[in-house]
Parts: sequence; structure tokens; C-alpha cells
Amino acid sequence: MERVLGIGGYFVRATDPAALTAWYRDVLGLDVSEHGLWQQEPGPTVVAIFEADTDYFGRRTQQTMLNLRVRDLDAMLVQLREHGADVAAETQDMEGVGRFGWVTDPEGNRIELWQPV
Repeated sequence: MERVLGIGGYFVRATDPAALTAWYRDVLGLDVSEHGLWQQEPGPTVVAIFEADTDYFGRRTQQTMLNLRVRDLDAMLVQLREHGADVAAETQDMEGVGRFGWVTDPEGNRIELWQPV
């Protein structure tokens, strides 16, 4: 049986692709090439399937949610707030898993930030 090797890309619709690309680069610190290639650090990736009526992703029209691993969640949340980003007030700690926080990008997509244990 053939198996998937990893995530090959994440594609987002945007009314202003250049502005959203700049936000991901300048606010989240995603260093992407001109073709969108990002060399991420090794680490775990979670694939989780949620109930169709979940509110976890934010708005109901958002079908998927990007989860990004971060080294220091608190520092990232401060950085995001300094850039005027829409950051959720709450964070969540899951024993044995890590800490979570959320930000909504300028196009209204909720993104989960994860500091693994």
C-alpha cells in the first residue's frame, strides 16, 4: 500500500493574495520563497477529523484549520498583538500535548498555534 509522506502544501483563497502572503511572512514569520516553498523544522503533524458542526475552527464556513507549531507560544502571541492581529484572548493547555492559542488572519481564517511539550 502506498502511503502519504507528509503535507505537501496548504492552499488558501484570498481576495488580496499578495497582502495575505505578506501577512503570513511579516506577522507569522513564515519564510516562503517566491513560489511559496517553506522549509519547515522537523516535528510532529496532527491530522484530526472534527464533527461537521464544530465551532472549533471559528466560522462555520471554514472547512479546515491550519495548525502551526511554534517554539514559544507566549512570545508569538505578543508578536501578533504588536502587529494588530486578531488574537483570541484564551489559550489552552493539554497535558502531555502542549499549549494552544489562536489568531485569525486578515481574510478571516482561524489559525491554531501549537507549542508542543
